[in-house]
Amino acid sequence: MCSIEDHFFGAVTVGERGQVVIPAEARKQMNIQPGDKLLVLGHPFAAGLILTKVDSLRSMLSSFLEGLNTAAQQVDSHQLDEIIQNSEEK
Repeated sequence: MCSIEDHFFGAVTVGERGQVVIPAEARKQMNIQPGDKLLVLGHPFAAGLILTKVDSLRSMLSSFLEGLNTAAQQVDSHQLDEIIQNSEEK
């Protein structure tokens, strides 16, 4: 299992034109090359940003959906309705 230290690359400063430099170690570990296009997403629950390569996001979402489909197949619709109802009551 990886720790937060494995994915913390330091702090950056936003320049006058809104630019930031992605730390070299982050670029190396995430295989970000000059010319790569990154998506800039606002985190839905906090005042933060997420930078990700399109292919990385596509792969993560594909894995998530596979897991969701597997879970849905393992739970019959009655159990799923019960789980949803219980979560809404909390």
